[in-house]
Amino acid sequence: MAGYPAWNQEAARSIIAGLAHLEGATLPILHALQDEFGHIDPQAVPLIAEALNLSRAEVHGTITFYHDFRTALPPRRMIKLCRAEACQSLGCEAMVEELAREHGIAVDGAPVGDVAVETVYCLGNCALGPSALVDGELIGRVDAARIAGLCQHERAQS
Repeated sequence: MAGYPAWNQEAARSIIAGLAHLEGATLPILHALQDEFGHIDPQAVPLIAEALNLSRAEVHGTITFYHDFRTALPPRRMIKLCRAEACQSLGCEAMVEELAREHGIAVDGAPVGDVAVETVYCLGNCALGPSALVDGELIGRVDAARIAGLCQHERAQS
């Protein structure tokens, strides 16, 4: 995962000002800030609220409502594990249990080192499930050993 620059209030103000004119600007601004800094720093909330004439609570509510927005830097490696019906029928739930029991990896839990494994529902790779998205790369027919290996590989690289 690419490194991100440190939070910079002036850069954030510039991003916000450049998008504030849009209809429904809150989401485009939040996405742009996260793309730039890797997360939405809590210091951005009052800046966005002021620029869009919203309350801080409205901005905070939007950030916390959408699962993809982060208020802290992400781990170096993100593994998104599909747990939708097709992958369930191919054993993803047993794999989640095995990851916890055999490898100490809690899906949707705290990151293990600089790796996080989180649930998503459908990666569109149903015929090759269980599927995972690893740093943006789609992988089919994953098992607990492969996921654990990807986590270990990242720890070794750190």
